[in-house]
Amino acid sequence: MKINQFWLRVMGISGILGGLLLFTGDMLFYFDASSTNLKLNMGHASDNRIIASGITALLSAWLYMIGLGQVYIAFKPAKDYIRNIVLFSFAGILIAYGVIHGAYVAIATTAKLSSEYEIDMVTATALASKTNDMLRILVYPVFAVLSLFFISQVWKRKTLYPRWIILFFPLIPFLFQGIVSKVLTGSFWVIIIGGYLNLLLVVFFLASTIALWNSKSKQD
Repeated sequence: MKINQFWLRVMGISGILGGLLLFTGDMLFYFDASSTNLKLNMGHASDNRIIASGITALLSAWLYMIGLGQVYIAFKPAKDYIRNIVLFSFAGILIAYGVIHGAYVAIATTAKLSSEYEIDMVTATALASKTNDMLRILVYPVFAVLSLFFISQVWKRKTLYPRWIILFFPLIPFLFQGIVSKVLTGSFWVIIIGGYLNLLLVVFFLASTIALWNSKSKQD
């Protein structure tokens, strides 16, 4: 089956929408104009906000996986085993985005209960937070493998991507999160840092779509 330029663009737009949707889910958990304490903000979120945020985890994971098709097409010129490593590593990370966000419902729920019943929030959310941290630890090695193969193949011009896409690959802006966190304050800090990981993917899929928008190639 031929993948034409229209569907290549649709895939990229799907990835962008997935990032924006899960970013919205982050804000449903975190945003409070009067506070920069993310866990406390979750404790003050309404039931409907927590439920809606949980739903975005599933929907955005679907959109992200459609967006991954664009990366698969871009890596068609690479060797099969390398393309498969990139595909499965990226897929594992995108699925983890949905799973980890869904797991945040437990943190938000326990934070809300601790706020309502005056229970120590750190103690109440400890188990859910520890589980979430363990999920993240499992993702880091996969992220390292993806970064190695993605960056090296793009730099060697073994893909349809131009080299400048490396600047927008999630690893690069991820390394600057600490600096960004120190520069921002107030509501801007909550918005950017609270949704930082999903904004990384919005930026990546936007750059990927721009890079491939006028690609002449059609792949089988």
